[in-house]
Amino acid sequence: MSNKPPTPPTNLPTEIVNVLNELGQNRLRDVARYAEELAEHKEREARLKEESPKGELEERPDDLPDNVPTKATVTIKEINDNRYYYWQWREGDKIKSKYKGPVNPDT
Repeated sequence: MSNKPPTPPTNLPTEIVNVLNELGQNRLRDVARYAEELAEHKEREARLKEESPKGELEERPDDLPDNVPTKATVTIKEINDNRYYYWQWREGDKIKSKYKGPVNPDT
């Protein structure tokens, strides 16, 4: 690892870079986790908006539980340094989740 601080991405606003530079290592790790979760959430939201129109039949995946709708997508959540797959879907204004399994079942 270099003794020089990392170079921020050129498209990151200066105000954000300045705030991040003032944070301690623990707070930066919290920000990194939040940013990753927020990015996953936004990607999931974009996928849900692109879902097929109502009335169009979709093929149901073989591993999809009966109580999970076909429109559900798979996402990864990190809990206590372990990563798990979850089915997620929208019901009205709420995002629902159902556990699918560990990302690395051997660990």
